[in-house]
Amino acid sequence: MMHDISIVDASLHRVTLPLVREFATSSHQKASLTHILVRLEDALGNVGWGEIASPSAPFYAPETVETCWLIASRYLLPGIVGKTFAEPADAAATWAKIRGHFFAKAGVDAALWDLWTRRNGVSLALALGGTRQEIVAGVSLGIEPTIGDLLVQVEKHLNAGYPRIKLKIAPGWDVDPVRAVREAFGDIDLHVDANGVYQDSPEHWEIMQDLDEFGLTMIEQPYHPRDFVGHARLQASLETPICLDESVETVEDLRTMIELDAGRVLNIKVSRMGGLTPARIAHDLAASEGIPVWCGGMHEFGIGRAANIAIASLPGFTLTSDVSGSDKYYARDITTRPIVAVQGRVAVPQAPGSGYDLDAEMLAEHSEETFSLR
Repeated sequence: MMHDISIVDASLHRVTLPLVREFATSSHQKASLTHILVRLEDALGNVGWGEIASPSAPFYAPETVETCWLIASRYLLPGIVGKTFAEPADAAATWAKIRGHFFAKAGVDAALWDLWTRRNGVSLALALGGTRQEIVAGVSLGIEPTIGDLLVQVEKHLNAGYPRIKLKIAPGWDVDPVRAVREAFGDIDLHVDANGVYQDSPEHWEIMQDLDEFGLTMIEQPYHPRDFVGHARLQASLETPICLDESVETVEDLRTMIELDAGRVLNIKVSRMGGLTPARIAHDLAASEGIPVWCGGMHEFGIGRAANIAIASLPGFTLTSDVSGSDKYYARDITTRPIVAVQGRVAVPQAPGSGYDLDAEMLAEHSEETFSLR
């Protein structure tokens, strides 16, 4: 029998951690990350943690750290403190009227799942329906100053055992770096991610056709997130599967993708889709339609990364996921033990909750602002 949770205390913690190496995408470059950690406590003293892993600027999505702080402190936490929930999914009714703000919702939803599974002594992965003991992890490599620099990074991570390499691309940094990686490393599991920076235009159409010649596992989010029709036209012309990321924020978006054949692979990001609850629903729908999925990431700290590991243990996640070890991004993570990838594989914790605990010393050192509500 699973027990209810009654939320009596909630807090937000704005935390900044430096990256071990700067990371560049088609829209921005970053040397550190600021995320919001969500702490929930029940009437019995059990504690659960979640992470709002929104970008700091509105380039990937409309949300930022500031908007998430506002929505979580003014609406999300007041909606659940003092309430009792039989299971985490029930809490969604308290924010059903709030349009969008998926990153903010995701951190609260994940904290509820962590708390509920700790209260009931079951692992988060098992509670979600996970079946795997380990996750095959890939890495995402940013835009480098030179192709030579990129090849150094690819070799480094292949030598570390990561079986899949994802390259960020943008106009002017696309066909040539992909060709160089293919020539240097042969038939590796390779895919590219444009973060929606290309357009449904003749010039960019030609670039997509050129990329189609390299035997990529997928081309991720080439066009603007709302351009389902453009993606459908492009997919019809390519052998390489298109993977949608930013386009699919809701289950309704996923249905549109399937109906239009606008993509044949889905990147499920817990943060982008509003939490573990909707991510699991999207997984189930994709599996029923034969759509392979994988778990993407937002350079989460250990708290958010642990939630990604749990969801990626579900059976429909048949492609390599972005759940690489903490050491790729942070010299010291926010959790008491780092997430470790051994030869490109990350173990799925069997302990209650997410299996990772917050490092109180790191929180005290790196926390910049706190909001509390009882």
